[in-house]
Amino acid sequence: MLSFFVHWIVTAGLLLLAASLVRGFYVEGWGAALIGALVMGFVNAVIRPVMVFLTFPFTLITFGLFLLVVNALMLWLVAALVPGIRIQGFWTALVGSLVLTLLNVVVELFI
Repeated sequence: MLSFFVHWIVTAGLLLLAASLVRGFYVEGWGAALIGALVMGFVNAVIRPVMVFLTFPFTLITFGLFLLVVNALMLWLVAALVPGIRIQGFWTALVGSLVLTLLNVVVELFI
């Protein structure tokens, strides 16, 4: 249970950090970030696998690069569902998802 809370807090912090690094990506404080982290966990656990399955032919044709689009769409969906998180356009969602992925990789290296 402790690892869940740590992961939740870290993900919320990474959302805030990514929002400060990417122009057009806004998170209005810790409250929105904490709710966004919960919604992101749900979206990545439930909706993302369905999207990955449905878009498998595109992923295969693009040698996996279409997964970047799926990740951007999931982040954009989180922004649409959570008040206090805004993303201005698809390209901002794509860059934001890349930044979040890189930040997660860095955090995982240290944990």
